Amino acid sequence: MSTRGHSLALKSLFAAALVCLSACASDVMKNYVGQPLESVVLDYGPPTAVVELGQGERAYQWRKISTNVVSGSSSGEVRRTKHGSEYEVTETPGYVERQECFYTFYARSSGGRWFITNFRKPKLECE
Repeated sequence: MSTRGHSLALKSLFAAALVCLSACASDVMKNYVGQPLESVVLDYGPPTAVVELGQGERAYQWRKISTNVVSGSSSGEVRRTKHGSEYEVTETPGYVERQECFYTFYARSSGGRWFITNFRKPKLECE
């Protein structure tokens, strides 16, 4: 397989994985609807922000920052020239990728406790 074909295959595989995983975070968040706020706090710790929405409603938000190291690569190819053979190197530098995600639950007060009523769907990269 050529380098171009290999790259295209990897991109296709990545796109397919995104489609398969597209509802993961939302599916987990959906399970908390109807549960007391403490259920989320026990699983993920205290929220990073609380927003008063009025009329006994609040939004609770958790922030997650992920980093991923993408390694560089190096490849070479022997090229024939009129002066003989020459080894040509192609290098791609590595980098650190940073992803910031927010997970927001809406809650309503009832009997002195807060219960999850809904959630905001995270952006696609955070699913």
